[in-house]
Amino acid sequence: MGALIAVLDDEPDIVELVSLYLTRAGFTVHGFCDSGGFFRFINKTRPDLVILDLMLPDDDGIEITKRLKRQAEFSEIPIIILSAKGEESDKIVGLELGAEDYVTKPFSPKELAVRVKKILSRASSREDTKKVTIPDVLTIDPEKYEVVVYEKSVDLTVTEFKILKLLATKRGVVFSRDQILDYLWGDQKAVIDRTIDMHIKNLRKKLGDAAGLIKNIRGIGYKLDL
Repeated sequence: MGALIAVLDDEPDIVELVSLYLTRAGFTVHGFCDSGGFFRFINKTRPDLVILDLMLPDDDGIEITKRLKRQAEFSEIPIIILSAKGEESDKIVGLELGAEDYVTKPFSPKELAVRVKKILSRASSREDTKKVTIPDVLTIDPEKYEVVVYEKSVDLTVTEFKILKLLATKRGVVFSRDQILDYLWGDQKAVIDRTIDMHIKNLRKKLGDAAGLIKNIRGIGYKLDL
């Protein structure tokens, strides 16, 4: 049995088409045309990846993305947004909320299957879910999606959390802005190629007294170190 993919789209023909091609590619697929059935399913069975339409009859895809990324048990599940909304602003919102990819309709089901394979491969090669700790200062718990600074919980966005985890996992290593973008969004990084400095600024503000851990290496990028 291949990786389990959940497909949520209000068009039955789209669900059927995507399911057909992903099944041919070796995946196990469960399709849904409404959010109620989708959530009943994932509350019992955790999919390896979700393909999600933005315009649904009973819910909003953006709100579903937020809900999944807020809950620890779902937050690490990769999401591909599949939508007829193709404006750059729509893509930016989806990616900033934590979606791994954004595919606009009409689309190639073969290409979508390739994107699924690539995202799952990238996800499996990332760092494990062990806690990252700087004694007496910082603790990052990927399983709970929790950051504690000087014994106080800090509320971060999905993107801020991922940046902090990347820098903390490879403590002392300098990451260029392009490397950080590639880690966050892969092929979609060209859509939002000037946001890293803004995220770092917001992250430092939230870290408070620990803001100095994130150091700017002029002309190169950022690292985390004491």
